[in-house]
Amino acid sequence: DKPLKQVLAKPDTSSRLMKWSVELGEYDVKFESKPAIKSQVLAEFVGDNTPMECMEEDPSESKRGIWKLYVDCLSCISGSGAGLVLMSPDGWTLEYALRFKFKATNNEVEWEALIAGLTITKHLEVQKVEASGDSQLVVRLANGEYEAREDSMAKYLSHFQSMKSAFKFLRILKVPRAENARAD
Repeated sequence: DKPLKQVLAKPDTSSRLMKWSVELGEYDVKFESKPAIKSQVLAEFVGDNTPMECMEEDPSESKRGIWKLYVDCLSCISGSGAGLVLMSPDGWTLEYALRFKFKATNNEVEWEALIAGLTITKHLEVQKVEASGDSQLVVRLANGEYEAREDSMAKYLSHFQSMKSAFKFLRILKVPRAENARAD
C-alpha cells in the first residue's frame, strides 16, 4: 500500500519502477510512516492552545486589561441553553455551550448565562470584565436602570449584585444580536 517505499526498497521489480527508483534515488528521498492519529490530534490540540510567549510575559500584564464576555441563550419547549464566549486582552478565546435541564423563560436563561460567565471569570481570577448580552431586560436590571418586578428577576438580580464585589471593574452592555453571533 506504499508504492514509493516499494520502489525505493526494491528497484528490481520492473523496468519502469527501476527507472523511477533511479530518478528518485538521486534526491535522497526517505519514506517515513505516518504517526498514530490519536497522538497527532493531541499534539495539535496542545500546539494550538499553548501560548508562544507565555514564559516571557509578565502574568500581571494580562490582568490589567479588560476581558470580554459575550452571552446568549435560547429557551424553548425542549429545553434551554446558553452560549458563552470569553476573550482575554491577549486574544485568547474560551467558548462554552451550556444546557440547562430545567424549564425557564428567555430572561431567566439570560441571567443564568450571565451568572455562569461571571462565575467562570471569577474562578480564572479575572478582575476586569465587560459582559455583553442582547437581552434588554437583563442588561438594564443589572445596570440599575430597571426595577425587578417579578420575584424570579429579583432573585437573579440579588445574586448578580452579590457577585459584583468579586471584580474591580464590571460593565454590562447591551449589544445587537448581529454583534453577538459568536455566542449565539
